[in-house]
Amino acid sequence: MAIPIAELKEDEGAAETPPPPPPARSSIKPTIAAILVVTVIAMAMGALFAIPPAAEAPSQKSESPLAEELPAGAGLFEMPPIVTNLGAPRDTWIRLEASIVFDAKALPHPEVMAGEIAGDELAYLRTVTLAQIEGPIGLQDIRQDLNERAVIRSGGKITELIIRTLVVQ
Repeated sequence: MAIPIAELKEDEGAAETPPPPPPARSSIKPTIAAILVVTVIAMAMGALFAIPPAAEAPSQKSESPLAEELPAGAGLFEMPPIVTNLGAPRDTWIRLEASIVFDAKALPHPEVMAGEIAGDELAYLRTVTLAQIEGPIGLQDIRQDLNERAVIRSGGKITELIIRTLVVQ
């Protein structure tokens, strides 16, 4: 049995046309539901990781939070910042802000001693190279060196030098 060519062409055309699309459903309800779910999740995450409100400012009894941890009879004096260039490379600058912990009975005027210590620290920082202060070990070494210089210069009246900031640029 032979199939006429006209019927063959009709069958081929029928196979190429896609079936009609299914009737469109309303997509607004699933979209609204998805937005609500995402909003609820975002609110829960926000509540979970929320920053607590700032606590009331502590009373201004001391000039620094470090002063609260000092032993009885000790004082804390913030030294003026020291800015100088390093020994090598010469175009590298360092800024040091420090405080000294001193015996209040033995040192009635810490500002005078702080000026002398600042001069010693300035001279020392001009000899330091960038390689000496790199990394945590370098920071520990410079902290110990500056602390020893302060204690020696004061004759033991200063118990510790606290580095507040150290910026190398």
